[in-house]
Amino acid sequence: MSGDHDLRRSLGRAFGVRRSPLRPAGRWLHTNLGGSRILREELRHIFPDSWAFFLGEIALYCFIILVLTGIFLALFFQASEAPVVYDGPYAPLAGAKISVAYDSVLLLSLDVPAGLLVRQIHHWSALVFVGALIIHMLRTFFTASYRRPRRLNWLLGAVLLILVGLNGLFGYSLPDDLLSGTGLRIAFSITESIPFVGSAMATLLFGGEFPSSGLIARIYPVHIFLLPAAIAGLLGAHLGLLWLQRHTQFPGPGRSDRTVVGTPLVPAYALRTLGYFLLVFGVCTAFAGFVQINPVWLYGPYRPWDATTAAQPDWYMGWLEGAVRMMPGWDIQIGGLHIPGMFWPAVVLPGLVLTPLFVLPWLDWIVTRDGSFHNLALHAGQHAARAALGAGFTTFLSVLLVAGGNDVFAFVWNVSQPRLLLVLQIATIVLPPVVAVLTYLLVRAWERRGASAAHRPRVAGPHEPDLPPAGSAYGATGD
Repeated sequence: MSGDHDLRRSLGRAFGVRRSPLRPAGRWLHTNLGGSRILREELRHIFPDSWAFFLGEIALYCFIILVLTGIFLALFFQASEAPVVYDGPYAPLAGAKISVAYDSVLLLSLDVPAGLLVRQIHHWSALVFVGALIIHMLRTFFTASYRRPRRLNWLLGAVLLILVGLNGLFGYSLPDDLLSGTGLRIAFSITESIPFVGSAMATLLFGGEFPSSGLIARIYPVHIFLLPAAIAGLLGAHLGLLWLQRHTQFPGPGRSDRTVVGTPLVPAYALRTLGYFLLVFGVCTAFAGFVQINPVWLYGPYRPWDATTAAQPDWYMGWLEGAVRMMPGWDIQIGGLHIPGMFWPAVVLPGLVLTPLFVLPWLDWIVTRDGSFHNLALHAGQHAARAALGAGFTTFLSVLLVAGGNDVFAFVWNVSQPRLLLVLQIATIVLPPVVAVLTYLLVRAWERRGASAAHRPRVAGPHEPDLPPAGSAYGATGD
């Protein structure tokens, strides 16, 4: 039973007690599964100390918050488009004929205690979730952390980003208010614009011509069951691979492709993780309490003949909205084939933007011919071409995002909307290459300065600390 004794001793040291409260669990693991050695090793799993790795954790915490708040919302939401007469506390809608779905959202927002707060926490968590994923992927790109052995994990992250965006779209389409109905109408038009198969796909996905009866009932199970299950599975696979491969880390004393320097899982990192989760939950709750989002009672129910000004999708769909607004209406007729103008910015452009995400690790290998294992991340300024490409790509999407709210910006800045649209069209073409070239020149200058500094003679100080031991493979101890 020496393994059991070692496990108890490790747990006792970890939790600061002489006799670990987990002693029975340790004895059972060792007796029945022989798992004491495995558990002892995993309790000492090392996590690098860097704020950059917190970005992925934010996304995970937001997903947990979304699940918790989503369960609460599901208790009150009714996915039905059957008509009812509103008789709730919001006077401007008194006597209006609305759907059961919209009525249940109004009930949740205006009658249920803390219902509006929970609904807004849910919405804000979704916005932060997508933002954390995007920034996390940008960090991975600029530090080249997608290289072998993490190619598959990058691919999982790209699929995860798309599924999260789609689930967000379905989520804010459920209330059946004017804004969500307008978004669904645009989604129907995009689907229908695909040559050859568009009409059949639109009929299959939307249940016929828009608006079709039962559409919300079709979306609801996809939003609360199918896509969350897929997202949870991808997150589990992503975290499992991350655990097996270990985190990347930035170069530093004692760090190499075979060693990790950082904080052990128990107790330091576990307590830190709990604190981070509570921090993210608190920030989302603060936003929900003080910053109103999606006030559906102001928009009114969706009617096909109604429209509203300043209609904006959630921010992560803004770049697609901007592309649709800026693209000229180029309808093409080739014989009997009609290609609507919506097809180019809403189908072709997203394909051109998203496809490179899936093949990026292999494109990098084709260019660099570097197929070796990498557990040390690069600094963003260590590869000028990669930094320039990422900066140009980010600038392109940022201009499209601004264009998605061109009517709002035109109103706020008191400028002509057509003139602002023209400026944004020019900026979409001019700004990305300009930013890419400037980034390349700046990074090259930084590289030359670093190279010249590296060749200068170095004089060690009298109190220069010793480097920590390299440790065994992935086994450097944390602080």
